[in-house]
Amino acid sequence: MPNHALLNNAEHAELKVITERAARYGDGIMHSPVFPFELRNVQACYPIVFRQDAADNFSLLALFGFEQGENLFLDEFRGWCAPYIPAMVRREPFLIGYQQADGEGSQRIRLLSIDLDHPRVSTEHGEPLFQPLGGHTPFLENMADLLESIYLGLEHGRTFVAALRRHDLLESMTLEIELQDGSRNQLIGFHCLDEEKIQGLSAEALGELQANGFLMPMFMVLASLGNLQALAERKNAKLARGRQDAPDA
Repeated sequence: MPNHALLNNAEHAELKVITERAARYGDGIMHSPVFPFELRNVQACYPIVFRQDAADNFSLLALFGFEQGENLFLDEFRGWCAPYIPAMVRREPFLIGYQQADGEGSQRIRLLSIDLDHPRVSTEHGEPLFQPLGGHTPFLENMADLLESIYLGLEHGRTFVAALRRHDLLESMTLEIELQDGSRNQLIGFHCLDEEKIQGLSAEALGELQANGFLMPMFMVLASLGNLQALAERKNAKLARGRQDAPDA
């Protein structure tokens, strides 16, 4: 269970955060939420799809594998083998917490929080969070900036998806990929953009999407699906290494 605490230099002066990338630090994940502000970088590496939750809300996801717990970009020796790691992955073990402001009203102040039980948190190894005199280290300042970008990205992502749904541009997808060992991997329960409907959008609809900054992210999502084949090739390479490492019968 997470153990969230508002970060402060009195109680957490000795804390460090391990930045190495490995499954034991929580990186063994099939996908991660992503936001419109980072899609230019995300689409260069990963397929981007949509997932619908029980409350009928859609979120943008970058795919790292074909099954739960599988991250085909993780290497035992080299770490995360891609030039860009999504913001929601990089922000661990931090998140934005809230504190009630003094005085009247219900205004809440955003503050940096940390999951004290996260495997990245250490007092021996990693990046220090505070200077000897209590100030933030550059690492912690960068993480605070990242969390603020994510906070703003959440709302931008919601309005982006709302615009796509308003124009009925999301469709359910079922993708089956046959691997070199003859096995089949299915991606079920995800959505993608309906390219035919996008091509049929009116000039007015395209103008609205462009005016709200949604046209470029939409095309980034479309372009990203070209990475599905590269993801399958990573899976094939992983299976081939497994066969090589398997003991002879």
